[in-house]
Amino acid sequence: MGSRSPLEPHKSWKKVNEERKTLKRQRKQDKLLRELQQAKEAETRAEEDASGAQAKTRPNPSTLSIAVPGSILENAQSAELRAYVAGQIARAACIFRVNEVIVFDDVGIATARETKRSYEPEAEGSATGTVRSSSLQLARILQYLECPQYLRKYFFPLHKDLKYSGLLNPLDTPHHLRQQSKFRYREGVICDKKAKEGQSYANVGLLNDVLVDKAIEPGVRVTVKMEPQSETIRKQRGTLVSPDEPRRETGVYWGYQVRIAHSLSEIFTKSPYEAGYDVTLGTSDRGTNVHEVPNRSYGFKHMLIVFGGLQGLESALSNDEKLTVDDPELLFDHYVNVLPRQGSRTIRTEEAVLIALAALQEKLRPEVQDVETDLSDLLPKSEDTGISVRRDVLVSKKQKKRKLLEDTTQAPVAEEPAPPKPLPKVARQTANPFADPSESSEQKTAPADDDFEVVSSSTVPATRLCSITNNDLSRFD
Repeated sequence: MGSRSPLEPHKSWKKVNEERKTLKRQRKQDKLLRELQQAKEAETRAEEDASGAQAKTRPNPSTLSIAVPGSILENAQSAELRAYVAGQIARAACIFRVNEVIVFDDVGIATARETKRSYEPEAEGSATGTVRSSSLQLARILQYLECPQYLRKYFFPLHKDLKYSGLLNPLDTPHHLRQQSKFRYREGVICDKKAKEGQSYANVGLLNDVLVDKAIEPGVRVTVKMEPQSETIRKQRGTLVSPDEPRRETGVYWGYQVRIAHSLSEIFTKSPYEAGYDVTLGTSDRGTNVHEVPNRSYGFKHMLIVFGGLQGLESALSNDEKLTVDDPELLFDHYVNVLPRQGSRTIRTEEAVLIALAALQEKLRPEVQDVETDLSDLLPKSEDTGISVRRDVLVSKKQKKRKLLEDTTQAPVAEEPAPPKPLPKVARQTANPFADPSESSEQKTAPADDDFEVVSSSTVPATRLCSITNNDLSRFD
C-alpha cells in the first residue's frame, strides 16, 4: 500500500525543483497581496479616525472684541502720556481676556483737513491709503505690548511711536513664556536658517531653534506646538498650528489681535469672522442703566463693545459719510450706560474700558466657554522673574544678610587718634556780667570753668588789643 502506483509516471529531480520554486513564488505573491490589503485597510481606518477626530474637535470659544478711537491719544499733553494711555488700553484688554482690539478713526478725512490733523501712509503698497497718525501709534503700541519680548526685535524696529514704550507696564500674559517654561505651545518667528526640504527653523525663545514641519519664508510669526523631547533625537521639533489652538485646547488666554478701521462703519463691515459680530454694544451716558440689565442676558458667539472718544459716539457717527442714521443707538443691539450717576462730567476712554468690562462681566453669556484646565505648573507665575528660586533659598539669603549686618554692628571700632591737649585756661581779667553779685571775690578771680570768655562790648583789655595787632591767632587754635 505504501509503494508508488505503477501507473504514476516517474518525476525527475529537475521537475520537482521547478514545482517547488513555483509553489514558493506563489506563496510570496499571496503574502504580498495580503500585506497590500492590510496596508489599505490600515490607511482607511486612519482616515476614518482622522475624520472622526476632526468631527470631535472642540469648537473655537466665543470671542470678545472692543473698539476704541485713535483720537484719544491726541488729548494727552505729552508723548509720554500718549504712550501711557495706549498702555492702559492694552492692560485692560489683557485683564479681561479681550480677543480683538479695533482702533478706529472717529474724525474722518474731511474733518481732519479742516482741523489740520496729520495722516500717515498705513503700509507700503496698501490699497487703503492713509490712516490717522494717532490711530497708527495706538495700534503700533498695542501690537508691541502684545508681542512676546524675545520676538520684538524681529517685528518692531526703532520708531518714534515706540520711544517711550519702556515706561509702560508689561502685560505679562500667559503666552509671554520664560525660557524655562514647559508649556507645549509657544510663539515664534521663522529664522533665516537652512533646513531640509519641507522644513524650517523657528526661534521660540529657547536656547536652540526648533525644527518645524513646514517650509515658510523667514520673518513670519508662527504658533508652534512643541513635541515631547526625546533622548534619541537631539533637535527639538515642533508643529505649526493655528493661533486659536492654544486657547481652544487648553483654555489659556493667548493675547489679542489688532485691527485698524478707517471709520465707524468699517468696524462692522470688515469683521474677521465669517458671520460678523452677532452681538454689538455701544457705551454712552445716554444708554440704558447697566444695573437694570439682567445677569447673563447677553448670549454671544462674537461680541463687540464700542467706546466713544472725547466727543462720544455721536461725533464719530456724524463724521462717517457712509452711515445715514442720526442716532448712534440704532447702530447697536444694546446701548448701555456702564456707570450711572458718575461724579465727573466726563469719563476718559481708558477709564471707560476698565469700567465697562468690569460692569459687564456678570451680564455676558458666551455660547462656547473656555476649557478649564490647571496649568499652573507649566505657565510662569507673577512672581517669576526668569530664575526659579525656592522659598527656603530666599529665607536663607535673608538670614545670611541679617547675620552679616549684626556682625558689622558688633565689630570693634578702630581706635581714633587721641585729640590734642587743650591749651591752659587763662584767668579771667574782667568781671563776668552774668555772675551773681553775692559771690565772693575769691570766686571772681578763680579761673573760668567755661569754654568761652565773656567780654564787655564797651571795654577791650590792652593785652587783648596787643595780641590782635601782633597777629596772634592762638585764641583760635
